[in-house]
Amino acid sequence: MHRITVVGGGFAGLTAAITAAESGATVTLHEAHHTLGGRSRTADGPYRTNEGPHALYRGGPHWSWLKQHGLLEPIAAVPALEAGRLRFHRGGKLHRTPPLALLRLTRRPAGQAPVGQDFLSWATSQVGETGARAAAHYAAVALYHHDPGSLSAAFVHARLRRAASLPPEAHFVRGGWGALVDRMAARARELGVRIETGSHLTELPATEGPVIVATSLDAARILLGDHSLHWPSGRTTLVDVALRTRRGDAWVISDLDAPGWIERFTAQDPTLAPAGEQLIQGQLPIAPDESKTDGAAHAERLFDLGFPGWRERLTWRRSSVAAGRTGAVDPPGTTWRDRPAIRRGDGVFLAGDQTAAPGALAEVSFNSALEAASLALTSSGVEVAR
Repeated sequence: MHRITVVGGGFAGLTAAITAAESGATVTLHEAHHTLGGRSRTADGPYRTNEGPHALYRGGPHWSWLKQHGLLEPIAAVPALEAGRLRFHRGGKLHRTPPLALLRLTRRPAGQAPVGQDFLSWATSQVGETGARAAAHYAAVALYHHDPGSLSAAFVHARLRRAASLPPEAHFVRGGWGALVDRMAARARELGVRIETGSHLTELPATEGPVIVATSLDAARILLGDHSLHWPSGRTTLVDVALRTRRGDAWVISDLDAPGWIERFTAQDPTLAPAGEQLIQGQLPIAPDESKTDGAAHAERLFDLGFPGWRERLTWRRSSVAAGRTGAVDPPGTTWRDRPAIRRGDGVFLAGDQTAAPGALAEVSFNSALEAASLALTSSGVEVAR
């Protein structure tokens, strides 16, 4: 029988395993952690936090695939009432509307921004420096990078357009992404995928058939002994707080003076926190010389503005740093095609969010997983199920 091994049980690994199994391959999946999910895990307990928002963009390819497989629902959209509580931080104050220059940039046609120029320079030539900086900082919600203006103009502009689309493309898995992981794992097992958790591999398994490595790039570099597996990413302080509910709190605060995003996730999914409480997350990109404390202080300044009396209402708090776990960012002169290739040779294929695959956020993991599974199946002489 045609055998395929998948290393990594996150979103990419499960997508690859399901795709391979649907085409008739015998699939074994190894996950080092005792639970599946990778960075798509949702915390246990009364406060169901994710490592970042993990928004599903409605226009993305994984949306259609999950829907076709019966894995998408239940899903939550942004309530119309809450959308009116989006606030923009400029000059130390919260505003209800963004600068006109930012809106003008979001309406520039896709593909107009150049690959070889940094976003800040290009955007400044279009709308002036003040508007360009505001747009770069707003785009950080889809980048997790401390200096979005330094990245490729084409890369940032594509994500700016999607992050600012109306109606919002972003939807959210009810119960957190862990609920989606559970549905995907159940589907994989139905197809006969053998899932081994707590299986920490230090080298590629000695097995017949192709191997799909669906881990972080750092883990893949060690596992494959391939020092070429590098690509820049972001570094972000995540601050999760639970507050007693108060009417009138902001839904989102987008910091336009510096990259930063605060979101009240119970606005679209009340199940994430106990009744009478709301779960809020701050995502504050930090530079290489900054610490988690710097990011947390930034979050608190925004909390002070959008959530009056939040310290007295605080019931729970947690903070962490997401380093190298925020997806690829493309410097000027590069595109997704320049990232580490999916095909590694000798029957080994790479999947994950820092690989040579298109898309935003989780779409990169998904697209690379489909491509890796397709290449692995083809190399085994298996016709890919469509």
